[in-house]
Amino acid sequence: MAGGEGVRLGIVVAEFNHDVTYLMLQRALSHARFLGAEVAYVVKAPGVYDIPLLAEALLRKEEVDAVVALGAVITGATKHDEVIAHQTARKLMDLAEKYGKPVALGISGPGMNRMQALERVDDYARRAVEAAIKLARRLRLLREASYKGETVYVE
Repeated sequence: MAGGEGVRLGIVVAEFNHDVTYLMLQRALSHARFLGAEVAYVVKAPGVYDIPLLAEALLRKEEVDAVVALGAVITGATKHDEVIAHQTARKLMDLAEKYGKPVALGISGPGMNRMQALERVDDYARRAVEAAIKLARRLRLLREASYKGETVYVE
C-alpha cells in the first residue's frame, strides 16, 4: 500500500510494557516513512489507559490528520487487562467520532502474555499505521466529493 503522501500522523505510545511498545513505535515510524506519511508528533503515555487523553490533545491539532495508538495490554492475575483494553478502545472510538478524524487501534491484548505480545508487534504497528492513512485519505476524498446523480466511489 502506498499513498500516505500528505497525511500527517500523531502517534501516542504507552510506556508500560516498554520492551513491546518501543518495538511497536519503531515499526510504526518505519512503516509511516515507507508509505510516505509524515509523523508530526510522537507522545508517550504512562500506560494504555492514559492514551485517550493524549490522543484527544493531538486530535485537536489542525496539522494532525489521524492518530495511531500503540500499546500492549498483557494478562496478569486478574481481569484488569480486559477492563483497560475495552475502556481504552471504546474511548478512542468515541474520540474519532467526536473529532471526525481517525484513531487507529494498535493496541494488542487483552488476554495475551508477553511472548504473544512480542510476536504481534509488527502486525499491530503496521496495520494501525495503514488504517490511519487509509481512513485519513478516504475522509479527505469524501469531504471533497459531491454527488451528481451517479454513485461516488471513495477508495
